Amino acid sequence: MSSFGRTDSLSDPGPVLRFLAYLAFALICLAPAACAQGRAECRSAPSKILGRAVPFCVILPPSYDAEKNARYPILYSLHGLGASSETLLDSGGLDLIADLWQRNKIGEFLIATPEADRTFYVNSPDGRVPYQDFFMREFIPYIESHYRVRAERRYRAISGISMGGYGALRFALLYPNLFGAVSAHSPALVDGGPSDGISPQQATVISRFLGSAFGTPFDPAYWTEESPFTIVRERRRPIGLEIYFDCGLDDSYGFNRGAAAFDKLLTSRGIPHEFHLYPGVHDWAYFAQHLPASLEFHSRAFGLETASR
Repeated sequence: MSSFGRTDSLSDPGPVLRFLAYLAFALICLAPAACAQGRAECRSAPSKILGRAVPFCVILPPSYDAEKNARYPILYSLHGLGASSETLLDSGGLDLIADLWQRNKIGEFLIATPEADRTFYVNSPDGRVPYQDFFMREFIPYIESHYRVRAERRYRAISGISMGGYGALRFALLYPNLFGAVSAHSPALVDGGPSDGISPQQATVISRFLGSAFGTPFDPAYWTEESPFTIVRERRRPIGLEIYFDCGLDDSYGFNRGAAAFDKLLTSRGIPHEFHLYPGVHDWAYFAQHLPASLEFHSRAFGLETASR
């Protein structure tokens, strides 16, 4: 249940992959024209709800500093378990995104990555860590008051990897009036209990990774209540929400089965979406390979003009 770059017990991309990503970008930037790279900054947002400051990073598009009156769409990007707000940057993600900007594959938008520890982006059942309340009531307003973004549903989207994919789908389905699009890579989806439909070994690892997010000891009723499956089954069909998600065919935690079940559920409810099962497991190589697809998906959802349109 790793994130893009940092992992718990999964294979680390290591310096070699990061160097290759950087080298590929550097070769592109040997052209005489200046490279449309953008920049990133990492800060902290105050939180009365959590009682502490929460680290975050924001990737700013190439024209952000020069176009002082321009406002941009924003993508909230949620990290996976064992990762942090800086993981996307640590893993060479800025270079990957800058490459897409340089080749005009995506339009210009901001990407905000908040720290979430092991919360699964839910309010803890004991009330001690109300992360969902923080994200919705404090983090989004903080970002959208401190950066020049277009604070409208069409120009606000959310994405995530693994635990973050679970969180992104939950937030978008709970608040479809706030988000115009959602994407997820290898989301931590299991239809039923966290041990349903997977091997005993996978169930053991997942139970260990869940930690206290769903109670100590684990509360299966709370897991079911918070599940994206439950949200889809019990709430109105979201109107106008664009949905993309994918998963590796050999996902290390069996999330490919959960993703396929979620695809069937959305289809049965008449909810438009795009879903793919690709070769791969639950690791950085898979995420890095498919991250451009979700970024291009969001660029199109924002209505931004690119070379591919």
